[in-house]
Amino acid sequence: MDAWQQSIAQSLSDPATLAARFGLDPAAVSKVAARYPLRLTPHLLTLIERPDDPLGRQFLPDPRELANDGLPDDPLAENRLAPLPAIVHRYPSRVLLLAGNNCAAYCRFCTRKRRVGCAVFNLPFSELLKGVDYIAGHAEINEVIISGGDPLLLSDDALAEVLERLRRIPHLGVLRIATRTLTVLPERITPALATLLGRHAPLYLTTHFNHPRELTAAAGEACRRLAEAGIPLANQTVLLRGVNDDIDTLVTLCDRLLRLRVRPYYLHQLDPVRGTGHFRVSIERGLQLVGALRERVSGLAVPHYILDLPGGRGKVALTPERIVSLGPAMVIRLADGGTAEVPNDEGESQAVPRGLST
Repeated sequence: MDAWQQSIAQSLSDPATLAARFGLDPAAVSKVAARYPLRLTPHLLTLIERPDDPLGRQFLPDPRELANDGLPDDPLAENRLAPLPAIVHRYPSRVLLLAGNNCAAYCRFCTRKRRVGCAVFNLPFSELLKGVDYIAGHAEINEVIISGGDPLLLSDDALAEVLERLRRIPHLGVLRIATRTLTVLPERITPALATLLGRHAPLYLTTHFNHPRELTAAAGEACRRLAEAGIPLANQTVLLRGVNDDIDTLVTLCDRLLRLRVRPYYLHQLDPVRGTGHFRVSIERGLQLVGALRERVSGLAVPHYILDLPGGRGKVALTPERIVSLGPAMVIRLADGGTAEVPNDEGESQAVPRGLST
């Protein structure tokens, strides 16, 4: 068993043990974990100091996850856009290939929290290969984003088989892998894995760092190893209340990512998923944060502020010129000339984020 697999085996997934470690109500933790699984790797446990710190908020179960916040389970209509269990085909020329249903640690704000980590949604490897066959049968597809769950929880051999099958598809160009292992399981990025991924260019790897404290020495070494294998790295950050909704945090995060050869790519407006209302930051506040970020970092360090439109309508860049009207419901102008109405509400508090003056 490799070191990263040993870390998975040693991860904390027992609600009572977690509650005792962090001084939480064991009954409340158990109730949340019965619906939305928990797992914290040994590496991640060294980073969490308190339940309300930026790492604790992201990974420790919270009773508010079970509150009736009026949000949908599947806001991006992925179930409707899934011709097969391993495929989400939203855009004509690119697809999501779901390489599994498990993660090294479970983010409490996950877009797919309705299914990720739940045994009933386990995805056999045979279904993943059927997804590859689907891609081979659709000549209009030229790009694949391998996601999940976390695709890097596949063994090297299984991952190699998937990548080699994809690379034999003549109409397929770019491959992307989306992973959070660099934050929660950096030991997964072994020299052998970096070499394996480097053989399948053009292959891009998308990291997911939300706070500077996630950029540990081990995470930095994982980034270096991938970059030196010739793999372009881009980061997607989710804007989260109480985690990174202040300008100083975003400046530090984006600057340090760039120094690690990771391009800050997207700042995501949180998808309106059931059980995540307490994480929400208003779009108006997000626009203010990005505007302030532009004044303090290199243009290379400014991510695109992105909203994934509800109903599977796709991503739209959030810029001031896109905003038709403000209010609890914000109207956004789309590239085709149409408009979309999206929630502009914050979570449980309307307080101004730390580090940003009005």
